[in-house]
Amino acid sequence: MTESVDPPATSPVTVEDGVLYVRVATPRGGNVLNGEAMAAGAASLSDLDESVGAVLLVGAESNFCAGGDVRAFHGAPDRSAFVRQLADTFHDFVRALTSVSVPVVAGVPGWAAGAGMSLVCHADIAIGGRSTRLRPAYPALGFTPDGGLTWALPRIIGTRRARDILLTDGVLGSDEAYRLGLLTRLVGDDVIASEAERVARSLAAGPTEVSRATKRLLLASDSASLSDQLDAETDSIAHQASTADGIEGVDAFVEKRRPSFGH
Repeated sequence: MTESVDPPATSPVTVEDGVLYVRVATPRGGNVLNGEAMAAGAASLSDLDESVGAVLLVGAESNFCAGGDVRAFHGAPDRSAFVRQLADTFHDFVRALTSVSVPVVAGVPGWAAGAGMSLVCHADIAIGGRSTRLRPAYPALGFTPDGGLTWALPRIIGTRRARDILLTDGVLGSDEAYRLGLLTRLVGDDVIASEAERVARSLAAGPTEVSRATKRLLLASDSASLSDQLDAETDSIAHQASTADGIEGVDAFVEKRRPSFGH
């Protein structure tokens, strides 16, 4: 049975100990995408409090996220307009998530299908277990992908392999997902959630300005030349050398003690 760690409050978006928790799915319909969390999460990520040092994406019950609410699609008077509205809300969240300046961690038990698979692709650190399964799931509905899956997946696993998976609705087990880089860590099913929370809290308690600066470099690298990226790295590391965390890190290394960042 897969362990589940709930965010610290009933709201789908909460902050505790420097971690922004976003519950991406609801128990309804086998853990479908939580539209309320997408809207609230986008707002929180776009105006991120300085106290936040990491984002943690949390699923519901035994599955990370089984995708959109198909029953709601079925009942909509105008399915096209309804799906467009949901996609717009989801994509606002994805835009905010992929531009946020702090690390994003996802604990991925069970199924990450459709929108859930998209979210896994956008996490910096994705932790799964033997129970973890990833599937596009869109072809089975007669839909095309959303959530930036056609953008992120080829960048992670390569264009031809991404075409194969997206066109054939391929199911990826945990071992293959890890080998391809969609999952960055594999742990026991019973500790997926607690390990993801531990990693997020550790990042939030560490040198957060370093994490933010590293994320800025990584985000810029997609469109930068190597020469431009080298210049950006020079500026960044030179700046960090004079910050409180940079001074503390070097001093602690020379003095052979554990650094105390953020103080």
